[in-house]
Amino acid sequence: MLRQLTDLLGREGVLGPDNDIARYIHEPRGRFHGRPMAVARPDSTDQLARLVTFCREKRLPMVTQGGHTGLVGGASSSVDESEIIISLERLNRIRRVNPDDASLVAEAGCTLAAVREAADEHAMLYPVSLASEGTATIGGTIATNAGGNLTIRYGNTRSQVLGLEVVLTDGRVFSELAPLRKDNSGYDIKQLFIGSEGTLGIISAATLALAPRPAQTVTAMVATPSLKAGLALLAQLKKHMGETLSACEFMPRLAMAFVLDYLDSARDPFDQPPPWYVQVQVDSALDGDWLEARLLDVLQDALSAKIASDVVVADSMAKADQLWQLRESISPAQRIGGVSLKHDISVPVSSIPAFVEQASRELAEAVPGIRPCIFGHLGDGNLHFNLSQPEHMQADEFRALERRCNRIVFDRVRHFNGSIAAEHGIGQLRRQELASGQPLKVDLMRALKKSLDPENLLNPGKVV
Repeated sequence: MLRQLTDLLGREGVLGPDNDIARYIHEPRGRFHGRPMAVARPDSTDQLARLVTFCREKRLPMVTQGGHTGLVGGASSSVDESEIIISLERLNRIRRVNPDDASLVAEAGCTLAAVREAADEHAMLYPVSLASEGTATIGGTIATNAGGNLTIRYGNTRSQVLGLEVVLTDGRVFSELAPLRKDNSGYDIKQLFIGSEGTLGIISAATLALAPRPAQTVTAMVATPSLKAGLALLAQLKKHMGETLSACEFMPRLAMAFVLDYLDSARDPFDQPPPWYVQVQVDSALDGDWLEARLLDVLQDALSAKIASDVVVADSMAKADQLWQLRESISPAQRIGGVSLKHDISVPVSSIPAFVEQASRELAEAVPGIRPCIFGHLGDGNLHFNLSQPEHMQADEFRALERRCNRIVFDRVRHFNGSIAAEHGIGQLRRQELASGQPLKVDLMRALKKSLDPENLLNPGKVV
């Protein structure tokens, strides 16, 4: 089998059991462990199509992999060594950038950072920003409909995709890469593959929408006494900053404490640490120096209204980067607190304070001493509802309570008409929860899966 794959893809295109394939196996949270039959690395859409055709003829299950930064096991192989991992890392070319169309065509293996850099070279912006953008790939971010910090203004990845090139399970290539903003010629087929986590087809390239590069950017950190106050601040920012509001993030004091212990160089922005921190970024493509003054007026009103107790505005790009480093270091810094049970959920923005209060209360009753570390995207309702182990409890004892904690969190999410998977996806981790909570939706998804992948060869065991 390996010889046939090598004949198809060349020596550089195949890694077998005798090669070092550890980085294709180990996923960030270490929850899923498998070993594939081989790792296939096509370097063109044509090679990918021939590989998929070969795998179908041999009935070989395929697991597509981008930067392997996913957090729900969506790109991890199973344990029975029967699968082929298809890494798209060699499909990494920027095919073209067209400022007149405000678009860019990138192959699936391009990193998000490379795409943002290519756009920047033409005074444009690709407005999806993730902490993992140096490793995460375009194909992966589309397959998972990644969100990130700028969703409040620009939307998730889905909002940036103008066209797709996708290899179907029978080896045919669906290709619609025209940079059209309007196309009502039948079903919008590309939408099926965005967020499908590699279960319906393999994305090989995409046409992405670009925005003007900001000429002014201002970043601030705001101290707030409560989440309710943070929500009032968000309303004021939306009203008075309009479309310039690009990011509105929040974090609790506990998260900041973890980050300060984790980063030797980090400093709390405030002399008096508040219960909650809200990070704000505003941008404008218009030249001038009016944006900072406008934001300061809004924040001064927030201080007067006592929905903010202190404000720090970055006076340089270096200071802005330091503020963003605090926010983006929360995930790794949570290791300071021991075991962290993680939930990527969303609720309506208006429900955030009530949801957090109710879920936290129920968890405290079930697990005395539990430490909720809740942070995320205040502007779009996406909460990383993470739970750090009680200080008096052993790690294994806390891990044994994961199912009970999950039940409390997910029941509250559904009570507030939220989602159990805001931006990380379903993968393997949340598959059973999706099936039990939304049976009709899952039935429809299975019908699509059966239609496009009748033999269940594309990423089996994931999502549905």
